Amino acid sequence: MKRVALSLVLVAGMAASSAMAADMAVKAPPAAAPPPSPWDVAITAALMTDYNFRGITQSAHHPSTQATFEPRYNFNSSWQGYVGLSGESIDFPNHAAAEIDLYGGIRPTFDKLALDFGIWEYWYPGGQCYNSALASCQFSLNNGNVVVQNESFYEWYAKATYTINDNWSVEGQFYYSPNVVGSGAPGEYYTGNVTFTAPSTWFSNGLGGYASADIGWWQLGTSSAFYGTAAFPAGIPYKSYANWDAGIGLTYKAFTLDLRYYDTNLNQGDCNAFTSDHTAPFNGSFTAINPSGVGSDWCGAAYIAKLTFQTNLSSLK
Repeated sequence: MKRVALSLVLVAGMAASSAMAADMAVKAPPAAAPPPSPWDVAITAALMTDYNFRGITQSAHHPSTQATFEPRYNFNSSWQGYVGLSGESIDFPNHAAAEIDLYGGIRPTFDKLALDFGIWEYWYPGGQCYNSALASCQFSLNNGNVVVQNESFYEWYAKATYTINDNWSVEGQFYYSPNVVGSGAPGEYYTGNVTFTAPSTWFSNGLGGYASADIGWWQLGTSSAFYGTAAFPAGIPYKSYANWDAGIGLTYKAFTLDLRYYDTNLNQGDCNAFTSDHTAPFNGSFTAINPSGVGSDWCGAAYIAKLTFQTNLSSLK
């Protein structure tokens, strides 16, 4: 009898436990994290002691500021599309108010090889025409140089970057424009770069560093008749030239301080013919395409410091 009673107690206990277990709330599995958004925006701001473009100052060797806003869309882990808007302060001979850059393209990536294809518009609003020989201009620069009102132009470009390892990468770029700085001359620009990124063990407290060097060649054609001379009435054949730069940089979080040396192989006379430098004095820099003897130092050696802040909108959330 005792055995039967004990069995009944065990059965009742098991039934009660089952009923309690059935009544307990079942813990829901953790919710899956939402996939990252394919959209992002890169934001850049910079201060520099001089704005240098392919070895030539764009700010008459004066300090310049820069700001860039670049929305991006990642189609997948290997394909990115982008558009961008950038602005820089400049000092141009035609007194253009600023440089406004509009650009867009795609960036495919294949393991260590990153490619970039797109188009870039350099827009210089607010310019005036300087060429007293033309009734449509009515103005002349003090040193006799002439310059078109609209120096805006666009370029197609292709870039390739190969990351060798964590410390070394190399890059090649090609640009083509049918109308460089509104001069009427076509231009093809080739450039190569090598970058060394210092190992993280070299620094502490979040600091980083790098060294890089670039070399380029701008193959330039003949200008329109606007820039013609007695020897070249249909337009001057611009001097194609090489440019190079080398420098080091320190990084801390979103900030980069870059210290760099720039130079070209253009002499002051051919530099003046290409840039129409409104600050250039007469110094006897006569060349075949520069009969005025005015010489410009805009294409000479320059040492430039640049402080950049760069982040993505996704990093600010």
